[in-house]
Amino acid sequence: MKVFLAGVSCVGKTTIGACVAARLGCSFYDLDREIENHFGKPLAQLKTQAHTGHSFRSRFASVALKKLVQAEQNTDFVIALPPSGLMDSMYAVVKDVGGVVVVLQDSAENILSRITFYDDNSRPVAKMLTGQERAYHLREIKEDMKFFGRSFRKTDMAVSIEGLDVGGSAAKVERLLRDKAAAPYQR
Repeated sequence: MKVFLAGVSCVGKTTIGACVAARLGCSFYDLDREIENHFGKPLAQLKTQAHTGHSFRSRFASVALKKLVQAEQNTDFVIALPPSGLMDSMYAVVKDVGGVVVVLQDSAENILSRITFYDDNSRPVAKMLTGQERAYHLREIKEDMKFFGRSFRKTDMAVSIEGLDVGGSAAKVERLLRDKAAAPYQR
């Protein structure tokens, strides 16, 4: 089974994806890490070098994704995509593979509770948000949900993880994937 996890930042793609992969007995990849490994630079540097989101996806993200799926073409995997993973050149790679695309959905408030900040070298930064910063980031998350929601319509299934912990979320995704695999011609 080849699974691509989509969703906005901090929805849980990496954490839940690793659990889903373990439950399915297959490899897990976080595409952001794979991009950094492939090009030997932190994402922030690559994004600066690319200048635009489209250029980043075509010059860096889709190249690393294509290399990864070609290397894993005969094996099962779960890949956590960045929020833009279903746009232009990246989506072309995903379509060519023919796997199952799953979007994880949660409330903006739950996503805000998991928000993680990184420095320019992709290291997590501990940060306590003020009330004003929380309101700002909540608005930004909602805007991302709206913006990326258009590309998330391309998925095979949407899975709400609201109210579930990591284990419950992974179990729900696994169950839906197994159900889909058992009835591949039903939508």
